[in-house]
Amino acid sequence: MGVKIEIFRMMLYLSFPVAMFWISNQAEYFEEYVVKRKREIFPPDEELHRKEFEDFKERMRLRREQRMFKDISEESQN
Repeated sequence: MGVKIEIFRMMLYLSFPVAMFWISNQAEYFEEYVVKRKREIFPPDEELHRKEFEDFKERMRLRREQRMFKDISEESQN
C-alpha cells in the first residue's frame, strides 16, 4: 500500500503545477480582461489628444534646448 500512495502523491505533486501552467496560458480565459485593461491603460488615439501631446513634447524640447544653450554660454564666458 505504501508504494501506491507514494505514486499517487508524486503524480499529484507533478500534475498540479503542470495543470496551473496550462490553465494560466489559455488565452480565451484572459482575453476579455486583457483587452479591457489595455484600453484603460492605452486609450484609443484621438486626434485632439495626439495634437496636445505633440505640442507638449515640442515645448519641452525647446525649453531643454534653451537651457542647454544658456549653460553653454555661461561656461564659455567663464
